[in-house]
Order: sequence, then C-alpha cells, then structure tokens
Amino acid sequence: MIILGLDPSLSCTGWGVIRAEGSRIAHVANGQVKTDSKAPIAARLTQLHAEIEAVIASHAPDRAAAEEIFANKNAQSTIKLAQARGAVIAACGGAGLEVREHAARLVKKAVVGTGGAEKAQVQAMLKVLLPGVQLAGADAADALAVAIADANLR
Repeated sequence: MIILGLDPSLSCTGWGVIRAEGSRIAHVANGQVKTDSKAPIAARLTQLHAEIEAVIASHAPDRAAAEEIFANKNAQSTIKLAQARGAVIAACGGAGLEVREHAARLVKKAVVGTGGAEKAQVQAMLKVLLPGVQLAGADAADALAVAIADANLR
C-alpha cells in the first residue's frame, strides 16, 4: 500500500510517500510545496492544489493521511491553515483518495513512542525507520511521520 502523508500549511506544505507492506515500511519520496507570501491567497491555494495533484499523479498513492487541524491563538493563522488544508484535501478528493486524519500527539506517539516528542526526536526516528532518507525539510519530515503513523494505525 502506498500512503501519502500531508502536513498542510499556507507557507510550506510538506508531503511524504511511503510503501507499507505488513509491518514493513519504505521511503518512496518526500518534498515541500512553498508558496510566495506576497502572492494573493487564491494563487497560493491554487499552487498548493496543483502541486499536490502532481505528487498524487506521480506516486499513485492508495490513500492519504493528514494531521487533524488545531486552533492557534491567532485566529487569522487558523483560518489560513484551514484554507491550505482544504486545498490539499480537495486535491486528494479529486483523485478519489480517502484522507485519514490523525491528532499530532498520536502521530508523535506512533513514530517516537511519546506524544510529547520534539520535532528533532521525530526527525531522528525517521532516519532510523527509513534508513538513508534525505528529508526535504521539517515539513516533509512531519508529513512522512503522518504517513508512518497512518500505516501503523490501520
């Protein structure tokens, strides 16, 4: 089974693709979609949608997984996150993919063993679970963690 993990954000959406066969997982690809903060919101959302569509077309995942949305103290940040998430999930829906959602603490627990893990701990564990992986960045690492958690939680 090919799983696409997603870490949506308006500024930089991370994505990671893994192959899960029983309890074995293997890295397929990972990357990040960065948008120009000076571009209009519609252009940024269109870019996110199009680039995730291209990832889906390239890697043909069987399903997708994303972190559940969380509310920031800043309402504007929460709205931007929700809009980016909507564009990314719409790209998955357009491709007929089921999108599973997982709480951030559950993702960390599934990958590191504790829900309070720091980003550095998650990235270190990814290098153990996916030997030789070259991470495109922190957001791509988070997306791979979501994909691995989804594979472990199915």
